[in-house]
Amino acid sequence: MRVIEIAGHGGPDVLRLAGRPRPAAGRDQVLIQVAAAGVNRPDVFQRLGKYPPPPGASDIPGLEVAGTVVAVGEPGEAPMRWVVGDRVLALVTGGGYAEYVAVPAEQCLPVPVTLTMVEAAAVPETFFTVWANVFDRGRLAAGEFLLVHGGSSGIGTTAIQLGRALGARVLVTAGSESKCEACERLGAERAINYRSADFVVVAREHSGAHGMDVILDMVGGDYLPRNIEVLAADGRLVQIALLRGSKAELDLSAVMRRRLTISGSTLRAQPVAVKGAIARTLEARVWPLIAAGSIRPVIHAVFPLEHAAEAHRVLEQGDHIGKVVLTVSHDAPA
Repeated sequence: MRVIEIAGHGGPDVLRLAGRPRPAAGRDQVLIQVAAAGVNRPDVFQRLGKYPPPPGASDIPGLEVAGTVVAVGEPGEAPMRWVVGDRVLALVTGGGYAEYVAVPAEQCLPVPVTLTMVEAAAVPETFFTVWANVFDRGRLAAGEFLLVHGGSSGIGTTAIQLGRALGARVLVTAGSESKCEACERLGAERAINYRSADFVVVAREHSGAHGMDVILDMVGGDYLPRNIEVLAADGRLVQIALLRGSKAELDLSAVMRRRLTISGSTLRAQPVAVKGAIARTLEARVWPLIAAGSIRPVIHAVFPLEHAAEAHRVLEQGDHIGKVVLTVSHDAPA
């Protein structure tokens, strides 16, 4: 099969088309013929040598795919849900930039009939991440204020739609007026251009000095004390990435006085059972919203698999709104 390999740590040009043996579906796994694969920031970090795959995971980049089941492994304790021919989307620990990928059955979900394969491939990484961090870890409730940093990213556009659909009041930060306008069209009450305004001041004013009940942050670094400042009493800060570094100064007295909770997580190395539980919750709570048209992934650009380097360049330039996706043609020469 054709895959995209990382030839060495560095810029996008280290991504190269190569041939690998087609994987087999192991116990409790399905083999997916990939139609499309999402491109995400962790793929960039892996390419740069800053986010190695966990033990046992494929070294091929790509954390989410959509496609068709072409083989089914032996079932484990539970009956196998999937059969050959099923259209599925899946969260994977690696191996998405390929024609085929073997995936634990628990990490698969049916492709909603309202979505194309390209749209479906843009769902797993962001929807799993947002649900696990905003709703499970952050315990966001209807009527509460949610602040999302990086509102125009794949994570951000997902969090806006999910938050609003489930009754939260969503604010975001973004780096340009056009990005802010796009976020507000998706349902954000207020999008704050962090280049021209202080998000702490604007968010507190917008909430009537209440502050933010939940903050989803992928920035880190010097955003930590500002996030603490804008959190409401009993507020929850959830850290999912560290674009501006992993170190910052923290005033613990503010955490104590206002009973704040600071937590964080990564998704890739979580056990299959944990990812399976998130998948079941998404199917029960979010799939009806997708079917009703309330939520739809935002696609910025689509590239063929062999142009993965260009897809990475677009992601790193930071001008995108929503997701970048690779499509896989099975008619191309190996």
